Amino acid sequence: MSLAASRQVLRHSTFAVRRAGLRNASTTSEAAGAAKEKAAEASSKASEGLTRVTSSASAAASKVGSAATNAANKVGGRTGRLIGGVQALIPRVIYYSRVGLELGKLIAHQRGMAPPNMATIQQYLQPVTNALKNPSSLLNVSRAAESSAAQPVNVLNRVRGASQQQWLAAGIIAAEVVGFFSVGEIIGRFKLVGYRSKEAHH
Repeated sequence: MSLAASRQVLRHSTFAVRRAGLRNASTTSEAAGAAKEKAAEASSKASEGLTRVTSSASAAASKVGSAATNAANKVGGRTGRLIGGVQALIPRVIYYSRVGLELGKLIAHQRGMAPPNMATIQQYLQPVTNALKNPSSLLNVSRAAESSAAQPVNVLNRVRGASQQQWLAAGIIAAEVVGFFSVGEIIGRFKLVGYRSKEAHH
């Protein structure tokens, strides 16, 4: 039953309830009883009509959904394979996201973790909001830092004042960088030493 038809039934039933109450009013108690019966009957008809409307609407929505799924399944080629792959991944994604959520809840509960309070969030966001309100202050601060730290005298003093531990750490990092670069070159050339040449050797 359509929505318009259910409205008509509801209007007709309320009109009938009013007229029946007026026509059969021999006594007030009989009229009240008859009106209650008619009202109950009208409301049951209206709810029945509403139920039919919602069931037909849900059936129509499911038909539209199934039609869209069928249309997507009929697509062939790369697009069809892509749609099929995405549709196959949906249950897995839902399952693993639920598993991850539950695992996160367990870990957070076990370690006593809690989201930060508003004061902490505001404390961390305050410098950002200040910088957005006054962007020129960022440039002034960075220029002041560059002017004092980037002076050649200051850089030379920092190098001279480095401890033995700092020199050792810098040497290790340099060796790692050279080693990874060399291994990358070997892999890229497919050869330990030199490059393969395209011309024949004598």
